[in-house]
Amino acid sequence: MTTIASNGITLHYTDTGGIGRPVVLVHGWPLSGASWSEQVPALSDAGYRVVTYDRRGFGESDKPESGYDYDTFTADLAGLVDGLDLRDAVLVGFSMGGGEVVRYAAQHNAAGRVTGAVLAGAVPPYLLKTEDNPDGGLGRADVDEMKDGAAGDREGFLDGFTTGFFSVDGELKVTEEQRQEALRLASAARDEAVVGCIEAFGTTDFREDVARVDVPTLVIHGDSDAIVPFEVSGKRSAEAIEGSTLVVVEGAPHGFNVSHADRFNAELLRFLGS
Repeated sequence: MTTIASNGITLHYTDTGGIGRPVVLVHGWPLSGASWSEQVPALSDAGYRVVTYDRRGFGESDKPESGYDYDTFTADLAGLVDGLDLRDAVLVGFSMGGGEVVRYAAQHNAAGRVTGAVLAGAVPPYLLKTEDNPDGGLGRADVDEMKDGAAGDREGFLDGFTTGFFSVDGELKVTEEQRQEALRLASAARDEAVVGCIEAFGTTDFREDVARVDVPTLVIHGDSDAIVPFEVSGKRSAEAIEGSTLVVVEGAPHGFNVSHADRFNAELLRFLGS
């Protein structure tokens, strides 16, 4: 890994280099860029330049006390893209990482550096249930309960969360070693980052951002995702993004880039090749 200054902080990132088209992988909560270990070799072997990074507060990036909101997260991503002078890039956002992807495409892409997007089990367009968003997946009380759980018993909360993250109907779809690796990645996060991100992904309205996405987009989602249900997020995003490609992976939990890595990688490479 190496570091880059971005938006007033230092981000840790990995870059396979080369002259291939850049693919930037934006990780989910509460993990780090290392959570893309199943994707980096497949993309690199196919000739792509693959960039991963740790979101502020996670992994080896700076861990400030504040700044855990999507405007800040997306400015961090924009600093990375600009700093590495990436062009003709594709942004791939998993889970909460999909928020940065759609906000970047809508608000930071005036220079046209990004020419493709992937939303993988992603939180847009809007998870919070409100009067004008009755199809959201989380009530205000649900968000507060998650925050209280993470703040009051972080270890226990994340142990339960990672089980649901990789499970379908109570059956773990990865090895216990893979689940433990996710917990290990989460252990590096700052407490304020863990809790602040719950508020961010649970309450941020991306509907206007999604409506403004104008680059080719793949929406890929597991049909058995119990963390970010397909009907709440992937289905709605695909309907809102004109010309998007929708892939639904049967029997896949939320963490399907690990549990269904072969299918995930094949669909990602098919989209990139198109």
